[in-house]
Amino acid sequence: MNLKQRKLVTIVAEAALEPRLIRDITALGAKGYTISPAHGAGPRNQRNGDLEGGNIRIEIVVNNDVMTKVLELLETNYFPHYACSCWVSAVEVLRDERY
Repeated sequence: MNLKQRKLVTIVAEAALEPRLIRDITALGAKGYTISPAHGAGPRNQRNGDLEGGNIRIEIVVNNDVMTKVLELLETNYFPHYACSCWVSAVEVLRDERY
């Protein structure tokens, strides 16, 4: 078994941002993604947008270079303007060529 270390980047954002986020993260090198609906509360509690389309959870498994680019993009273009959050986890994958 040949496991490779990668990063799991999880982004929770307004559902309306889905097309833009997917376009941006794939342009930065993410080869694939998983999207699921998400709901919850954070430090600011529930926002108005939750009632107008909800949130999504986007997960991508990437190498360190792509992870860095995605985090910089989020920090610059999304966090100052939109209700979204992100976290990173270390993962090990089989079939490394898919990531």
